[in-house]
Amino acid sequence: MKEGGRKQGAMSPCAACKLLRRRCAHDCVFAPYFPADEPHKFASVHKVFGASNVNKMLQELPEHQRSDAVSSMVYEANARVRDPVYGCVGAISSLQQQVDSLQTQLALAQAEVVHMRMCHVSTSTHHQHKSLLLPQASNSSSENLSPSSKLAKSLFAMDMVVDQPNIGESLWSS
Repeated sequence: MKEGGRKQGAMSPCAACKLLRRRCAHDCVFAPYFPADEPHKFASVHKVFGASNVNKMLQELPEHQRSDAVSSMVYEANARVRDPVYGCVGAISSLQQQVDSLQTQLALAQAEVVHMRMCHVSTSTHHQHKSLLLPQASNSSSENLSPSSKLAKSLFAMDMVVDQPNIGESLWSS
């Protein structure tokens, strides 16, 4: 059974003490957060921040905040190892650019859907105008509407038609 990253009987050193080649004390500040079976965590944190600075940061924090602080340090250290200049900021900037690009693509797709709807309404209105010129056999209340009222009614009543044969091709090709 493990407690604080060390086996109870054998007193295996934590990853920090193992890397620093020192004896792991019972009250080691690193042991709960850098277990012996995850040496890569402390290695990257040590490379970026240094063991002394990590020790100071952990000592200054209340115990209930230390786990979150270690997670943040590990994340930042891994980002710094991958990108020594920008670190986390580079990753955040890259993700923000992806979000901006996807929002632009979404806006274009939505504009194309509106355009397709308007073309559909225009086509159906054109057919309605033709049918108004022809003599009608029945005389229901909806057929007595003016052309502009019919256009407004069709705009508000129309749902997006998804089962059109080539709808996916025009939306996603560029």
